[in-house]
Amino acid sequence: MKTNMYTDDYFMRKALNEAQLAFEKDEVPVGAIIVVENRIIARAHNLVETLTDVTAHAEMQAITSAAAFLCGKYLNECTMYVTLEPCNMCAGALYWAQLKRLVYGASDDKRGFTLSQTPMLHPTTTLTIGILEKECSELIKNFFKLKRN
Repeated sequence: MKTNMYTDDYFMRKALNEAQLAFEKDEVPVGAIIVVENRIIARAHNLVETLTDVTAHAEMQAITSAAAFLCGKYLNECTMYVTLEPCNMCAGALYWAQLKRLVYGASDDKRGFTLSQTPMLHPTTTLTIGILEKECSELIKNFFKLKRN
């Protein structure tokens, strides 16, 4: 019997690879990928410092890339895997893109969208949290630990 290699863990590891690229660029290590029918159509990581653009979060970069790939603005058949809970800006963009499913690793207790009293995601978006949470959280913690030293 053949097992499906395309699990949430598999795709979150791909997002973690993107986060590692951000880490190596001295960017806050957040990575995101967008998947449709088990195919990665967008890969991105934070580029805020590189582009001197406060909107250059991994999620925003991935949304733009996926929309270009699909030749359309709606991601209603897509799943985004992101290593850190999106902020309000990114959740708002995911709302307008009508993302089918959002999967994130580590929660963001300071800036995450779930802190909002208002629902931030599109009503049809399903949410899965905590995939590879430990690995996602450790990368962020190590980054800021190095920054403080």
